[in-house]
Amino acid sequence: MWRIWLIFDPRRTLVALFAFLFVLALLIHFILLSTDRYNWLDGPRHAPVAASAAAAPPAQ
Repeated sequence: MWRIWLIFDPRRTLVALFAFLFVLALLIHFILLSTDRYNWLDGPRHAPVAASAAAAPPAQ
């Protein structure tokens, strides 16, 4: 394992790893925010129910 660190610079490799993980975390959170079930900021978007059609009595 120590020979890998002779090939790659540890500082640049760890900075690149942390940058990649940060971008991945942002991407996952924005994908979850775009869904209806996991949007914790706005809440679920429900379609308005047609209450007037349900309240009208049937015609005879």
